[in-house]
Amino acid sequence: MGSIESNTLLFSSEFIDPSVADSLAPDYALRALKPADYSAGFLQVLAGLTTVGTISAETFNRHFEFLLSRPGEYFVLVIENLLTGKIVATGTLLVERKFIHECGRVGHIEDIAVDTNERGKKLGLKIIHALDYIGQKTGCYKNILDCSPHNEQFYVKCGYSNDGFEMVKRF
Repeated sequence: MGSIESNTLLFSSEFIDPSVADSLAPDYALRALKPADYSAGFLQVLAGLTTVGTISAETFNRHFEFLLSRPGEYFVLVIENLLTGKIVATGTLLVERKFIHECGRVGHIEDIAVDTNERGKKLGLKIIHALDYIGQKTGCYKNILDCSPHNEQFYVKCGYSNDGFEMVKRF
């Protein structure tokens, strides 16, 4: 598996919100993504959100190494069911460095997904709160996200408000 160990975490545990981690049931753990999550259902959880495509273990590990090479920019969180060893929820924070706001930082929340069998346990809410913690800890002046209109009320419950429109041009 290349030059990284399967249990290498994408980022330090200092970025894990202790209040969110402590609020999880004892058989769940909040942590950073690791290469072993390829086999633990990480991509299947994302497939419940959108098209993932076919990603080999080699491609996954190469992409993980790229993310690892950019410390402070990519934070992929997972919630693992410790009884099954499966990933049941995930979310990502990308930290963008701006020129505006005195070269400030903005956190972009992406790819919030919860396994269909685990919905209703507020795992998505916990992922959002944990990503907000990372945004604050990395010095972001705000976290932003795009969502479908049918998901707006979920994000309102997470403390977010509608602040405009998303525009897209697909290639």
